[in-house]
Amino acid sequence: MTTKAQPLMASSATMTGVLSRVATILLMLGLGVGPALALGEAPPGYYTSQKVVYHNDGGPPDNVTYFKRLLGNLRNHVQAVGKDRLDLRVVDHGDGVSLFQIAQNDKDLSGGIDTLKTQGVRFLICNNTLTERNIDWHTLYGVREDDIVPSGVAELARLQGMGFVYVHP
Repeated sequence: MTTKAQPLMASSATMTGVLSRVATILLMLGLGVGPALALGEAPPGYYTSQKVVYHNDGGPPDNVTYFKRLLGNLRNHVQAVGKDRLDLRVVDHGDGVSLFQIAQNDKDLSGGIDTLKTQGVRFLICNNTLTERNIDWHTLYGVREDDIVPSGVAELARLQGMGFVYVHP
């Protein structure tokens, strides 16, 4: 009994994946940003000045996890762009206002808020939420009277009209 040798063939899915990776690497190298982006660090001057507004409306059912991720995103954004080239605001409304209630007893959240404020991040609190939920702004961690805006949603639109880029993590 004689057996024929079968040609070795890769599946089309495997070949597509390999070709996709090779094309990505070649593209990155061809653009001259390969080494910097491949290592996850931007070269000097890569990010220009930015005006950004983050939308915080909470993340039930586990707000604490959501808020820690949000503060991490904000921290990473400041570190990537640089505090001197970033005008960053966070509009907090609805369940997002509970960040400042929870932060009263959570050192990780309060510390994150404090650090971001020292780096120029402004947290803006929706007065409609405060009114509808009967929340006294004095009970919110680190909130001052000038942090309160009439409407969170209207503030998001106002800032976008002023050239701020909208981010909702």
